Amino acid sequence: MEQKKLYRTLELFANENFETEEQMLKTLLGKIIEDKEISVKGGRIWKLDLEKKAYKLLFQAGSVDKIQDNYMIYLVDYPIFDLIAKERTILTDETNAYLRKKGIFKYSASGIGSKKKIDNKLYYEYLLALNSDSIDDNLRYTLNIIATFLTAQLKQRRLALQQQNYQEEFIRAKQLQKSILPEHEYKFGNYELYGITLPADYVAGDFFDYITDSDTEERLAVAVGDAASKGISAAAEAFYISGALRMAATFQIKVAPLMKRMNELVNKIFSDDKFTSLFYGELTNNKRGLMYYCNAGHNPPVFIKAKTKEIFYLEATGPVLGPSPKAKYETDYINFNCGDVLAIYTDGISEAMNKNEELFEENKRLEKLLLDSIDKTPKEIAIKIIDEVVKFSANAPYTDDKTIVVIKRIK
Repeated sequence: MEQKKLYRTLELFANENFETEEQMLKTLLGKIIEDKEISVKGGRIWKLDLEKKAYKLLFQAGSVDKIQDNYMIYLVDYPIFDLIAKERTILTDETNAYLRKKGIFKYSASGIGSKKKIDNKLYYEYLLALNSDSIDDNLRYTLNIIATFLTAQLKQRRLALQQQNYQEEFIRAKQLQKSILPEHEYKFGNYELYGITLPADYVAGDFFDYITDSDTEERLAVAVGDAASKGISAAAEAFYISGALRMAATFQIKVAPLMKRMNELVNKIFSDDKFTSLFYGELTNNKRGLMYYCNAGHNPPVFIKAKTKEIFYLEATGPVLGPSPKAKYETDYINFNCGDVLAIYTDGISEAMNKNEELFEENKRLEKLLLDSIDKTPKEIAIKIIDEVVKFSANAPYTDDKTIVVIKRIK
C-alpha cells in the first residue's frame, strides 16, 4: 500500500472514541489484520513490564496459532530488542522454543509509545508484532508507518487529557508560518510556478518552498512536504524541514544524498511519532527541460505532456522521512517541453472527502481538471483545483491541510 494512503487508512480506523488506550490498540490491530491491502495475517501487542523486565502479551489476533494468555518474553533472552529503540523495527529469527512450536520462525517487532529506561537501556512501552508471508524491507517500512501512527495516537490521546486553550499561541504560530512561506507566484527561466497552502486549522503541517541558487541562479529547487501530525507540532516540523532544506541547498548537495541527510535529521531531532513526506525537485536552465527529483513517500505528483496529453505519476523513490533512519533514496528525472505541466500536491487535495465519504481522487477528478486546464497559467490551474476541492469537501466530517504547486514550462 502507498505510504501516505496507509496512514490515511489508519486515521479512518482511529476515528472512534475508546475508553482506554489498550482498547484502541486492540481495535486497530484487528482492523490492520482485516485490511487486505496491508497484507498481514496475524499479530500481537506486547506491553513492557518494568518490574519483571519483560514484555507481557496483551492480546493477539488473526489466523495464527494462539500463544497462552499473559505469556512473557524476557529482555535478557532477547538482546536484539536493544536495537528497537534505535531502529524502530527489527526483522529476525525466533529463538524461543515455545514460540517456534507455535510456528513462529521469523518475526517482526516494532516499538510503540514512549520509551522507558531499564538497566540504562531504552525500551518502548509496547511492541507490535505482525505475521506476513514476506519478512522483508517492504514489511519493515509498513511496520514503521503503523508503529509511528499508533505512537502518535497514544500521544494525542494523552495530550488531549491535559489540553488547554492555546488560541493565542496558534495565532502567533500562524503569523510566523505566513511570514516564512514564499510568494505564491514565481518565475524561473522558461518556467512559471504557483503554489498555495490552505491550513485546516490555525497552522498547517503542509509546506512548500522555492529555493534558488543565489550565486549562479542556474537551478531552482521546489519542495512540497506534509508533516503527518497536527497543529503546532506539525507546523514546527514543517518550519524545521523547510529551514534545513534552505541551508542544505547552499552547499549544492546532490538530490539523493540530500534526502538521506534530511531523513537522518528528522529521525534524530523529532520524536518517534513524527514523520514527513517530501517531494523535492530541482529545475535547471537545461534546454531539454531537465528536472531531477526525489520523492520521499509523498503523493505522486502528476506530470502532463501538453502535446500528447500523456499522464505520468512521479512515484516514491524512497520512504517518508523519519521512521527509518537507514533508509535509502534514489533520484529520478523528467524532461519538460513547452506547455508541459507538473502538479505537486498533498493528500489534502487527492484524499479530500465529501459528506458521502468519497475521495476526490476517485474517478480521476484531478487528472481531468489538469487536462481541461492544460492551456491555462499555473495560477489559474492551482486556484481552479483548490476551488473544486473546497466545493467537493464542503460539510465533510474530516478536513486536512491542502497544498498544491503547479509548474509549467512556457517557452
